[in-house]
Amino acid sequence: MFLKILSHPIFVNLNFHMPMVVDLSHPLIMITGDNGSGKSTLLHSIQYALKDEKAEGYAYRLDRGIVKPGSVFLFDAEQHNPRMQLEAFKDQPDMLEFLQLASHGQVMLAMFRTNFPSLAPGTTLLLDEPEMALSVSNQRRILKMLQELVAERGFRIICATHSPVLIDDPSTYVINLDNHVNRNVPLESFGVEGASTIQ
Repeated sequence: MFLKILSHPIFVNLNFHMPMVVDLSHPLIMITGDNGSGKSTLLHSIQYALKDEKAEGYAYRLDRGIVKPGSVFLFDAEQHNPRMQLEAFKDQPDMLEFLQLASHGQVMLAMFRTNFPSLAPGTTLLLDEPEMALSVSNQRRILKMLQELVAERGFRIICATHSPVLIDDPSTYVINLDNHVNRNVPLESFGVEGASTIQ
């Protein structure tokens, strides 16, 4: 599965050449790069494309190949922290107590243990910095959980991350945005000379 980004105001501002061709054919992808390199922007762009939605200034073409469309779930560790939304659990006293007593890292691990496995088989799970607040040993635990979601439930997982634990594991396919700014890669197979090829 390949995403061809034909135009995108943020990526143009970051000096990426259009179109960008992003290889999404792997089941467990890590997007990395420096702060402000476009990781979250690319993750949200992928979400729009997978859900066939439009965004201002963003034009794309998604080649799904043999991949069947499934549900898409985006989790942003910063915005979706349950501890910041305690009012949503007022009718669940046990959960409310857990959220008030547990550390941020313990809450994140609970999300991986309970919430993500309850999503439909074949879900595309988009994660924005899931390692936030996790120790190195717990980052290894969530990597194992992600691998299990791929192997046992047919998930496709795309994760924006700074974590060496997630990036350096042999089971993950890494897209490093730092390697592709100002790169002209003429590949005839993609049909556009001078495109930024992100793979």
